Formats: sequence, C-alpha cells, structure tokens
Amino acid sequence: MDVAEGGSSVGGRFTLPPRRINSEDILFCVDVDAESLVEMKSTTVNGRPLTRLESIRQAILLFVNTKLSMNPDHRFAFATLAKTASWLRKEFSSEVESAIAAVKDLSATVPCGQADLTHLFKLAAHEARKSRAQNRILRVIIIYCRSSVKPHHQWPVNQKLFTFDVMYLHDKPGPDNCPQAVYDALVDALELVTEYEGYIFESGQGSARVLFRQMCMLLSHPQQRCPQEDLDIPKSLVKKSPTADTTNGEDIVPVSSQ
Repeated sequence: MDVAEGGSSVGGRFTLPPRRINSEDILFCVDVDAESLVEMKSTTVNGRPLTRLESIRQAILLFVNTKLSMNPDHRFAFATLAKTASWLRKEFSSEVESAIAAVKDLSATVPCGQADLTHLFKLAAHEARKSRAQNRILRVIIIYCRSSVKPHHQWPVNQKLFTFDVMYLHDKPGPDNCPQAVYDALVDALELVTEYEGYIFESGQGSARVLFRQMCMLLSHPQQRCPQEDLDIPKSLVKKSPTADTTNGEDIVPVSSQ
C-alpha cells in the first residue's frame, strides 16, 4: 500500500493530509479474434512483421515489469475475449513468471463475431468485491482488436466497482469496417462501468512503438489520475523557434529567405 498526501494551506504553507492509495489487482483481457493476428508495420529482428498479438504480449510484459518496479504488491490475472470473456489465469499474482506463462498461452485462430462484454464485467465485479475486502482495488485493462463489429453488453448503470481501461488496435476505416463506431461503443462501456478515471487509447497506425507508449501511460494509478482530457503526456518534442533561443547572451535575428 502506498500513502499519498492531499491538500490544504496552513499559514501560507501547503500541506497534504495522508490519503490511502491501494495496491491494484489488474485483470488483463485480451481480444483473441482473428483480427489480433493482423500484421503490424513493426518487424522482428529477423525482419518478419509482428502481429498485433505478438506486440500485445510484449506490451503486457513491459507493463507488468514496470508496475512491479513501482510497487511489488500489485497483482495480475489474465482473461481472453472471444464471443465472451473466459479466464486464462484466474489467480492474481505478483510473480513475473506467472505473467510470462500467461501471455505465452495467448492464441487466436478464427473470427469470433460480436463480443459480449457482460460476462467480463460480471467476472470483474466479483473479483472487485474480493479485492476491496483486502483493501485493494481492481482494474480491468481490455485490449481490443476488432474493426468491423461493435461490442455489446448488459450492465446496470449504478454499479461501478472497478476501473476500466481500454486499448483499441484497429484497421483504417473502409467499406468493410467501422472503427469509429467500435471506438464509440468502447467509450460508452468505459463511462458506464468505471469507478475511477478510466483511460481509452486507440491506434490504427500498426506501430508497436505507439502501443508501448500508450501502455506506459496506463501505468498511472487510478486513484491518482487526472481526467484524460487534461492528460498532456508524452510531451511533444517541438523544435524551439530561433527567436526564442539565445547565443552568448545575444538575441538571434532570423535571416529572411526572401
């Protein structure tokens, strides 16, 4: 358990009274539809294109190792999403070896059609109650790969027991798919179920680097997050204007090209 401090001003000095930050139980749910086997622009060291699923495996292990370096008390479990959700590794564990074994077991073969998220939410709600009894919080991170069909669910509007994050990898819009409609459905699901601030990231670029960067942004603890619309990371590496730089204490005068 971490302890954060949070805000008042006494005698001109800003103080932060203690506030409990709970360790997390994090449930990864990975889409195993055939669209997770789509090749990305990134390649292996041998020059072979990575599939989405291979990049997802790497991104999950990056997340797990980094999260445990922040707090070794965080725990992880794994599920898959075909037509509905099912357990891949049910027991939450802080062992990296357990996560490695779970991601090795991830596989995809056939199209699954429309995904029903209802069972995933039921699993998460059940686990969230168990986590709360241990003074922990539950977070679900779903990694979704279908561009042609929206997910659906049935869930009560007043039941928010866990945080819900979404990573959406998709194709470019075309006559046979509707990634914007899928994205909108995922946003609706997030807003319906998430307890703390949930984040959603998407990429149609086919870049593993983008996936890794967005996964790193999900490292933020739900109890310490700002609203996603206020998120300003990663910082843009924009070259400074010459007029803003100085050399030897003197202003640089821009040279006209005309």
